[in-house]
Amino acid sequence: MPDEPDTSAVPGPGPGDRGRPRGGPYEWLQRGLALLADGEAAAAATLLARAHAQEPASTGILEALARAQYDAGDVAAAAESFRRLAHARPADDYAHFGLGLSLSRLGYFGTAAEHLAMAHAMRPDRPEYADRLRQVRATLAARQSPGST
Repeated sequence: MPDEPDTSAVPGPGPGDRGRPRGGPYEWLQRGLALLADGEAAAAATLLARAHAQEPASTGILEALARAQYDAGDVAAAAESFRRLAHARPADDYAHFGLGLSLSRLGYFGTAAEHLAMAHAMRPDRPEYADRLRQVRATLAARQSPGST
């Protein structure tokens, strides 16, 4: 039977670390992105929220968290995360696109159209930006037409 490796120097979870994943924010970000790529958005959001709590100034972690929240169906939380991201990086087309997409899912079509238009103006080469903007504007027009409720 081979000898077991000596793990006495490896820090393990302490009494206050119960349920805390190993590593730090960078490792949590990497694992969160892998979970997101594997379709495990809710698990990714949980891990990325922990990373964001440890590194609140990291816009990379915030973007990954917003994506995970959106994909997990927590659209309100995603909208707030994308809002903070757009505030921190106002020239980031994806932040405005994510915010517009989230707001449209929440029914805030006017504000959604503003952010989607901004994203589209920044990156007119992205067809998904133009498509979503067109859909939101069509919804706004339909709601303003006579006989709509």
